[in-house]
Amino acid sequence: MKKQGRTEVVRAAVAHNVGVAVELPPRRAAARGGSATATPTRSVTAAPPNTTAASPVVFRRRLLAWYARHARDLPWRRSSEPYAVWISEVMLQQTQVATVRSYFERFLAAFPTVEALAAADEQAVLRLWEGLGYYRRAKQLRRAAQVLVAEHGGQFPRDAAALRRLPGIGRYTAGAILSIAFDLPEPILEANTVRVWSRLLGYRGDPTPAAGQRLLWDAAAAVLPRRGAGRLNQALMELGSQICLARGPRCDECPAATLCRANQEGTQAEIPRAKQKTHYTELHHATAIIRRKGRVLLVQCPDDGQWAGLWDFPRFRVFAEAESQQRRELIDNLRRLTGVVVRLGEPLRTIRHSVTRYRITLDCYAAEFVSSDGRAPQGIKIRWLSPAELAHLPLTSSGRRLAVLAEYEKG
Repeated sequence: MKKQGRTEVVRAAVAHNVGVAVELPPRRAAARGGSATATPTRSVTAAPPNTTAASPVVFRRRLLAWYARHARDLPWRRSSEPYAVWISEVMLQQTQVATVRSYFERFLAAFPTVEALAAADEQAVLRLWEGLGYYRRAKQLRRAAQVLVAEHGGQFPRDAAALRRLPGIGRYTAGAILSIAFDLPEPILEANTVRVWSRLLGYRGDPTPAAGQRLLWDAAAAVLPRRGAGRLNQALMELGSQICLARGPRCDECPAATLCRANQEGTQAEIPRAKQKTHYTELHHATAIIRRKGRVLLVQCPDDGQWAGLWDFPRFRVFAEAESQQRRELIDNLRRLTGVVVRLGEPLRTIRHSVTRYRITLDCYAAEFVSSDGRAPQGIKIRWLSPAELAHLPLTSSGRRLAVLAEYEKG
């Protein structure tokens, strides 16, 4: 759709409840044996209970008044400095607020400026990020900080296109930085506001494909004032986080309840459209705490792997069903990966954890060093460390649990 056409759609459709109702995107249907043709656009036309109140001004006034009374005191809201906004928004991606609080404060204490982060050792950055998951975020933060220092004098560009050229910064993060730190009228759209806008507009389609995203981004942009966009964006996110919940939305407490199409029609439970249920793959892994003169063996995860840059006890997927065969697989894989021959001892612990769409059962064994081929194969980084030294190394989540076990079992 051309830009002008999309603008007209937004103006025409977002005039419903909150002054930003959006006309649903046209569907294209192809007759059997024929070419695809556009079907008529389906317009959102239902009027709210109080049509005289249906304007962006009223929506903003209600939402901001609610936010003034109910906004949580979060550490990243105490400053509009762009560096702090950036760090918090990246940490909050797919991570709960309660988890991020302490991480945010520790991270800024260690790296208080863009320059400090740019100069930091990657391992130190990963160690502070450990436990937040999605470790690519931490590596991209450091790389982006280096670009900011090298190309922008340590300052954040006040231009969305320039910001989005930085590693790890997409449209949402750029919008958050520009609106919150610089008070520019840039929209944001993340999990909470996708839910809010889908319900406000009564949008029953899938919000994740391009058509749904375009519709919701246009709606989010249409309500922004010339000044105060950052506060409005934060209020929208707070509304989604605290009131417009995925399950059991608290519509009786919502400042936009009378402006919400889903609330009018009683379709909150159906909107947004539910994602397809994740189908998990069960995996069986084995690892060993290998001891040699009071030290244990660690392997760095490859750059193209799940935990790139982190360290872990050497672990492998095992396929055999019998324990004796699993032990042989582990011994053979240890020698292949690390060049180390071991004497495998008794099982120590079984850990169960999930990674994306995998559910992993990890069996951990005690092991003693017997001999070595001299060095690990090319490209494999290994280290022999005392259990106490592991506290300073960035480990995988299961690796950290095994590090505690290694310390406990060292005697």
